[in-house]
Amino acid sequence: MEVLDFNDQQIERYSRHIILSEVGVEGQQKLLDAKVLVIGTGGLGAPATIFLAAAGVGTIGLVDADKVDLSNLQRQIIHQTKDVGKLKVISGKETINEMNPDVNVITYDTFANASNILDIIKDQDYDFIIDGTDNFSAKFLINDACVLAKKPFSHAGIIRFNGQLTTYIPDNNTPCYRCIFKEAPPEGAVPTCSQAGVLGVMGGVIGTLQATEAIKYILGIGENLAGYLLTYDAITMEFRKIKIKHNAKCSVCGNDPTIKELIDTDYKPPVCGI
Repeated sequence: MEVLDFNDQQIERYSRHIILSEVGVEGQQKLLDAKVLVIGTGGLGAPATIFLAAAGVGTIGLVDADKVDLSNLQRQIIHQTKDVGKLKVISGKETINEMNPDVNVITYDTFANASNILDIIKDQDYDFIIDGTDNFSAKFLINDACVLAKKPFSHAGIIRFNGQLTTYIPDNNTPCYRCIFKEAPPEGAVPTCSQAGVLGVMGGVIGTLQATEAIKYILGIGENLAGYLLTYDAITMEFRKIKIKHNAKCSVCGNDPTIKELIDTDYKPPVCGI
């Protein structure tokens, strides 16, 4: 695509991308043509969405049934004080539209569950999925749905001063979330974020890295975190990149998978409202 196909405002808006040899005009067009689904518009999803929109990702889907609460504003930067009581997907859409009119925002005022997640993913044939949820049941659901739908996704989690993330790429023999964590821990074994707390900027650090993974995947540049778990400790300011292997016995992506469809009873409801 030639630069002249962009209007003057787009050339100026994306100029810092266009001058990058790894991006250029062609790469910016890939971003404008791309579709990313963000499940959860909270601590992780909020910063991830902000940077995807700023980068010019043309279609962003937002999945969430929660309303903005005052306690969210310590870390969920897509929402403002005036948005308290408003549906998070509407607040997110309004913020994106004010920042970048190039972005088409699709809202799903619902929690992802076994009966709707595959339809949501298929709705716009999303290119990449970001897991911005805050509970184990949702993370296993998103993982299983993306493996079954053969969609790449970024998993992440944050609590207190710690965060982690990895990326799953289908048909690449890379480990999925279940390869690392076979099943959710017993209820009560791990404190929830509302019990343990979370440093507000943790969502910004980890959520922005999720957006980075999505953007690099769309552009087809660099190395992603497929096959690695990246951890971050804000107290010690240490990142660790841990090699992880595909589990041939994984129940969803292994050689003889036992999970071949999504069943609501297999995923317990959320227990934390970060």
